[in-house]
Amino acid sequence: MQDTLFAVKKVAFYTLGCKLNFSETSTLSRLMEQHGYERVEFNQQPDIFIINTCSVTDNADKKCRKIVREAQKINPDGYVAILGCYAQLKPKEISEIPGVDAVLGAADKFRLHEIMPTFVKVPAGHPAQVFNSPIEEVIDYHASYSLNDRTRTFLKVQDGCDYPCAYCTIPLARGKSRSDTVANVVKAAREIAERGRSAAAVKEIVLTGVNIGDFGLVNGHRQETFFDLVRALDDVEGIERFRISSIEPNLLTDEIIAFVAQSKRFVPHFHIPLQSGSNRVLGLMRRRYKRELYVDRVQKIKELMPNACIGVDVIVGHPGETEEAFKETYHFLNELPVSYLHVFTYSERPNTTALAIKPVVPGHVRAERSKMLHILSDKKRRAFYESQVGNESTVLFEEDVADGMMQGFTENYVRVVAKYDPLLINETMTVQLTGVNADGLMEVAEAVHVLESHH
Repeated sequence: MQDTLFAVKKVAFYTLGCKLNFSETSTLSRLMEQHGYERVEFNQQPDIFIINTCSVTDNADKKCRKIVREAQKINPDGYVAILGCYAQLKPKEISEIPGVDAVLGAADKFRLHEIMPTFVKVPAGHPAQVFNSPIEEVIDYHASYSLNDRTRTFLKVQDGCDYPCAYCTIPLARGKSRSDTVANVVKAAREIAERGRSAAAVKEIVLTGVNIGDFGLVNGHRQETFFDLVRALDDVEGIERFRISSIEPNLLTDEIIAFVAQSKRFVPHFHIPLQSGSNRVLGLMRRRYKRELYVDRVQKIKELMPNACIGVDVIVGHPGETEEAFKETYHFLNELPVSYLHVFTYSERPNTTALAIKPVVPGHVRAERSKMLHILSDKKRRAFYESQVGNESTVLFEEDVADGMMQGFTENYVRVVAKYDPLLINETMTVQLTGVNADGLMEVAEAVHVLESHH
């Protein structure tokens, strides 16, 4: 190995965490290719391993360590750089992980192509090089989108967060809320549509960010709104579907819901974080709404789009969540016409205000509550799928083929399984939904391949 890696060309990326991380990894990898590096798969003996981390839970930290060990097995002389949220929050801790050579924080990861020529392999037992600006200095917005990684493209529209939720480290990891402009996002969507005129056309764009409903903040001043963005994107030719990844209930306005209901391209699928069905616990969490507002949002969606899919984030075991408060959450979700849950078990994060809240919920109780909500989620998903049987829907089929069967999603996020047909990969097709199978997937009428392509 040379003193620096300036001559080294093969680089591999691994992404942990959210859609936002995927969009940024994809953009960074394209940037590296523009600077003469060759992107290879993780197991293809790369010279440099780039691991983009998440730090939402303790588990994410453990995953990072595991990937570093795997990289060392694949190429013991390989250079390992860690980026992302975990790298911003705990640079010293990561710098001491055996095998790590560089740590790049939230602002510094976008300078990867500049910093790369200075990379030096760290001798065993020495800490890694650290490039980490204080989070207060992380003020620039870096546009990103994923490409060629999967059927859907993740398009970043916003970064950072100004909401100081008691349990969350994201503001410490990503900085203040800031956005792209409507004009820039529309330009990126058109670029994606242009690139997609080839065989690998992008049919669906998922809008992503940390708090996308807060879109429009430039240098701390609101210049535009998320509704302005949705309206503008609806006119972008060449993209069949836009999906909103996740939006806070207090930022999901009546006008956004009404617009999606009659939109040409936005699909009837909303993912709305709830976190708790107890107003007392919502207060402890420092959330910006009460459960009554959440009910109102769900009712409004279902009134205008009866077949809409609604996903819910919920945290179990937050400090102060008594047995009674958990039951309140369980019954609240059971009664709501929502379609599935993303259940997160609370884990203690340094420098968060939740650490001071009592009583602390024991680990075994958190696990039990999580299990109950996972079972409820399965029940909700199955009920939603069964309510769709007999409907005609459009499915975007993905390169997800196993045992002669292929899968895809309807516009309202029902996972469909059908007999494999190479002509259907990355195509939207109109299908008849016929029933839910033993695996909980939606089956479609046998004649799927002769139905008209939906354009």
